[in-house]
Amino acid sequence: MKNDHTYRKLLVWQKSMTLVTEIYTEVKVFPSDELYALTSQIKRSATSIPSNIAEGYGRDGKKDYLRFLNIALSSLFELQTQLEISYNLIFLNEVSFNKLYNDTREIERMLTSFIRKIKG
Repeated sequence: MKNDHTYRKLLVWQKSMTLVTEIYTEVKVFPSDELYALTSQIKRSATSIPSNIAEGYGRDGKKDYLRFLNIALSSLFELQTQLEISYNLIFLNEVSFNKLYNDTREIERMLTSFIRKIKG
């Protein structure tokens, strides 16, 4: 990647960072017995998205970068599933679920498009 660029300028990374903050806020009200189960897993998968975008950016070569972008996308799909589970268990209300899920869908579209662009 070019020296004058940084992953911090990527809109998909920025939106992923915002999503992590929103996720941490929402899971604070989950039942305490979920702290080391679903709550922890949701935090890990959400954090993995911008982390892998950043880590891939720092790697040498397109192939490595794409591998990390695909890991970020996989973590996003994992997060979408966990959000749906949380909604089904009534840990998230409908408004919160819809907001978070729509945010993940937007990031999904951006990340998928970015991956296609990098592939060339």
